[in-house]
Amino acid sequence: MQDVEPASKTSAIPDISNVRLDGVDSIIRQAIMDGNIPGAVLVVGHEGKIIYRKAYGERALEPRHEPMTLDTVFDVASLTKVIATTTAVMQLFEQGKVRMNDPVAKYVAEFAQNGKDDITVRQLMTHYSGLAPDLDLTVPWDGKQTAYKLAFVMPPEQTPGSTFVYSDINFIMLGALVERVSSDTLDVYTTKSIFAPLKMLHTRFVPPSAWRPKIAPTQYDDNQHMLRGVVHDPTARRMGGVAGHAGLFSTGDDLAKFAQALLDGGDGILSGVTVAKMTQPQQPPTAPVLRGFGWDIDSPFSSNRGDLFPVGSFGHTGFTGTSIWIDPTTNAYVILLTNSVHPRGKGNAIGLRTKVATEVAASLHLTPSEKDEMRAKSVTGYNEAFTAMRRMSTRNGIVKNGIDVLEEHGFDVLKAGTGKKHIGVVTNQTGVDGSGKRTIDVLAQVPGVSLDAIFSPEHGVTGTVDTTDINNSKDAATGVPVYSVYGATDAARHPPAEVLRSLDAIVFDIQDAGARFYTYETTLGYFLESAANAGIEMIVLDRPNPITGSFVQGPPSDSGRESFTNYWTVPVRHGMTMGELANMFNAERGINAKLTVVAMDGWQRGDWFDSTGLEWVNPSPNLRSMIEAALYPGVALIEGTNVSVGRGTDTPFELVGAPWIKSKELAAYLNGRGIMGVRFMPVTFTPTSSNHNGLACQGVNIILTDRNGFDPPELGVELAAALHKLYPSDFKIEKMQALLVNQRVYDALLAGQDPRRIAQDWRDELGKFGKLREKYLIYK
Repeated sequence: MQDVEPASKTSAIPDISNVRLDGVDSIIRQAIMDGNIPGAVLVVGHEGKIIYRKAYGERALEPRHEPMTLDTVFDVASLTKVIATTTAVMQLFEQGKVRMNDPVAKYVAEFAQNGKDDITVRQLMTHYSGLAPDLDLTVPWDGKQTAYKLAFVMPPEQTPGSTFVYSDINFIMLGALVERVSSDTLDVYTTKSIFAPLKMLHTRFVPPSAWRPKIAPTQYDDNQHMLRGVVHDPTARRMGGVAGHAGLFSTGDDLAKFAQALLDGGDGILSGVTVAKMTQPQQPPTAPVLRGFGWDIDSPFSSNRGDLFPVGSFGHTGFTGTSIWIDPTTNAYVILLTNSVHPRGKGNAIGLRTKVATEVAASLHLTPSEKDEMRAKSVTGYNEAFTAMRRMSTRNGIVKNGIDVLEEHGFDVLKAGTGKKHIGVVTNQTGVDGSGKRTIDVLAQVPGVSLDAIFSPEHGVTGTVDTTDINNSKDAATGVPVYSVYGATDAARHPPAEVLRSLDAIVFDIQDAGARFYTYETTLGYFLESAANAGIEMIVLDRPNPITGSFVQGPPSDSGRESFTNYWTVPVRHGMTMGELANMFNAERGINAKLTVVAMDGWQRGDWFDSTGLEWVNPSPNLRSMIEAALYPGVALIEGTNVSVGRGTDTPFELVGAPWIKSKELAAYLNGRGIMGVRFMPVTFTPTSSNHNGLACQGVNIILTDRNGFDPPELGVELAAALHKLYPSDFKIEKMQALLVNQRVYDALLAGQDPRRIAQDWRDELGKFGKLREKYLIYK
């Protein structure tokens, strides 16, 4: 066993004599003594410098012993995927030659066979294509073009987009894509566009024979020949050594140049924006396995990365015993190269990677500060929903609604100013305080305040009316006039101007459902407008978003198509409370009402309603449980069509059916789609109201299996796509436009595009909305 320190100091290899990592040395030496690896090269970088660079043990044990040296060339195996192929694809993406949400068949036409016509570049890059892990090696074949042909005809084993399956075929096809788009072979392209610009002079596919003495051998092949300078991966070997998934050879120093280039914002091979995009979550939003484009961002090194390596770090491993980990947050990287498979494939570097990365982070005090965490967010731009889903758990919270906070503060907001204040209240059955007392009754008894008007939204002040025919009335308990602001015309949905002129303020206290098309949100917007026009104050008593404030999902509505179910261009599931929406509507729509939001106390963004300690009150007649509230933003997308969504049954929004549906057929198709968080059971039911009233309907019962791993609007698109595919002459898909309000999504459905591809296409719009939304969040 031999440690080799740097033989000389150059500008490329800074002075590292003042850094000691004795703990790391001990860990690697122990792995050698245990027979897990013959030797290793470790390179550690921090703050723009190589701070540790060392060789350990032996490069070869058979057929003769050779000491490990710092310039040893390793078969880096699957590091090929990220160093070569991912970088090449991202360069083509940056040049506008490749789009991630395009089907692969757009660039490689032969790929569109056997159910693969809608598999996207994104799905290959994140291992959500549904393709098998590898090509069939049980039959003889040879050559790169043969490998491509085998991949072209291979059907997916899983529904594309539904399941994470680490697949070499994904990157074999990405290598083919690079070759088609660039008109260069993968080895020529990567040398010209990546390795040469970074002066990675000892990195290439199919290394020349002159490199052989410095190459770390791997293991004996089937003919008992030691693989040295010949790729270890059998598929890449059959392909001639040049493949998108394996085949690259490199040194620790060259990989350090690559890692530093990414930390430096791409250093000419990629832009900083592209590096950030590549290394942030890009898998389906509710998927539990986090993947960037190519890169593993759910640490390949440590199961407890959350304590040591913050969100924003990324890495990859190789089967031969290689690994690279990069953390923009602490501006550090760890490169560990071994040939653990030498000489007979019995070694294992998996545990070693974890120990080395953990020890490096601890020894160099790389635990991030709060400032570092903020930088991580700016570097990666990761979506709140990805991390929120992973940290949320059911809690027993104690939340006080806005009305309770108002009471605790002696109604100070209402009593501000001089003289008696005349107010109106917009509320319904959900407007109750913590003791169960109606907001109406609470406000009617406030000294110095006169409650002069009550305004009732859709379903009336009691929340039980399921018709547009709601008349004005008088509240029996207080004698205060009740004005309906729900009717068949736009005028009937606005408060009477003459009533507002007699008031000093409007108080708004209604429980929302968290979906764009729930009309209480539009009622909120209309009262903001009316309050601004009347020159009176608007006071919103906030309540929880019952389906959490952490998830932002579904297509934003098209601008210029405002209606009573689409007040503004927000996504189907916006993840905001009424108070936050009021702030956003008031500013972004230029309403400029005098607005005060009385915030809740104790609410957390990840809270589902059943975590708040509050009592559930049906916000409308057909939202009777948390399950129905969770399903509503998805199932309701198709309720305007000619299907029943369970209205007139005991479980509205848990059912979808029609007389012309075949229940077993629809359930089997939807279950085959592998939609995250839900399962489907065939069912027959007879609704007593709404669509197909009194008719026996076959359909599905939607079983919610994981509400945090579930995307309701995507479910709505899946349902529409399934019905359009299976029952094209019966299903009236055009009727869903009123609630969908997104022409691109509707056109894609008509064209028969895969729903997962459709959903990926609205992610950029969601990202833009997320940045805007951030300005108006009250609860962080």
